[in-house]
Amino acid sequence: MNKETKLRARPAAITLTPRAQARIAELMGRAPEGAIGVKLSTPRRGCSGLAYSVDYVTDEQPFDEKIETPGGSFYVDGASVLYLIGSVMDWREDDFAAGFVFENPNAKGACGCGESFTV
Repeated sequence: MNKETKLRARPAAITLTPRAQARIAELMGRAPEGAIGVKLSTPRRGCSGLAYSVDYVTDEQPFDEKIETPGGSFYVDGASVLYLIGSVMDWREDDFAAGFVFENPNAKGACGCGESFTV
């Protein structure tokens, strides 16, 4: 008997809310020439160790995770995926601030100013 192995698509490391997807579409609508998407990474920065960084990306890296959204491609840096698994990324605006906000179950702490986190 020949068994067929079915591969299930693995879930994305991060979930993007509709507001985050809309913001990505807005960013891609005015992206610089050569940009193929928006990329999230977690560079070492701040008093707690890691920070969230969202930037335009011009080339696809082999270990980056690619998430297709209605407004364009969103990439998660391959070296950052382990710090972000299960996270939710949202876009929030109020009278005083606007920015991406992250609910990260892997974060064990954050600095007082909220600019960096530790896992």
